[in-house]
Amino acid sequence: MKSQWESFLQNLGVWEGSFTNFSPQGILLNDTPSRLSLEGLNDNQTVRLTLSRSEQDDLIREFSSVGGGLLFFENGSFSEGVIQLGPFSEFGAELALVHENRRLRLVQLFDKIGQLKELILIREHLAGTPVAERPTLQINDLLGEWQGQAVTIYPDWRSPDTYSTTLKLQLDDTGRLIQTTSFGERTITSTATIKGSIVLFDQDPQKQVQVLLLPDGASATSPLKVQLRQPLFLEAGWLIQSNLRQRMIRSYNDKGEWASLTLVTEKKV
Repeated sequence: MKSQWESFLQNLGVWEGSFTNFSPQGILLNDTPSRLSLEGLNDNQTVRLTLSRSEQDDLIREFSSVGGGLLFFENGSFSEGVIQLGPFSEFGAELALVHENRRLRLVQLFDKIGQLKELILIREHLAGTPVAERPTLQINDLLGEWQGQAVTIYPDWRSPDTYSTTLKLQLDDTGRLIQTTSFGERTITSTATIKGSIVLFDQDPQKQVQVLLLPDGASATSPLKVQLRQPLFLEAGWLIQSNLRQRMIRSYNDKGEWASLTLVTEKKV
């Protein structure tokens, strides 16, 4: 099994792409070309990150270890974010999926009263390789049954859990979405309203969860408002091919503590 540092090194290279900002309603606000270099130094004992975006100073960071709110999977996919939800403090996280020469990263940000404030979609490919971007995700792309494998890793470094998953998505006679999720021994069924690029799970008015359908086959799942003493999760999805999808889920417990990170790789059956 790779160490966290070895998993981080899967991201070395020069990544070209863009940062695209969206409102909570999925309205595109702006799009900025980007170039991010991750360079191994001292025989990969240190990694230097250099992010260049037009009209902004370069951001430079150096890493000699990883930890805190950051965890990596063996394929290089990762998440970084707040480790504790607190009162009157901003909250958010980045979820980053890696597949071959491409990365899809999603940042979800909430304001000091817990309202969803902004989403940033970062689409990247290794410099010098083909750009193969997918169209904006549509609900019809997701209908059907998906079977997958999930790996859950933990901030306290305990052994990962691996288990199978099933996701079924269908429309009822009124056009409402019915979602049935099975992971391990648990099955959860929920329903949602579809309005354009917004899928709203609104059965419980106190815990409304929104899925935004985004460019490059991406989806962003988040509560409309994060609340103290309520468990919550953030999810990024990526339809890599018509029958291949990845999802990453960052979960928090009812104390507001970051509890786990799950990567699901699923195929349509």
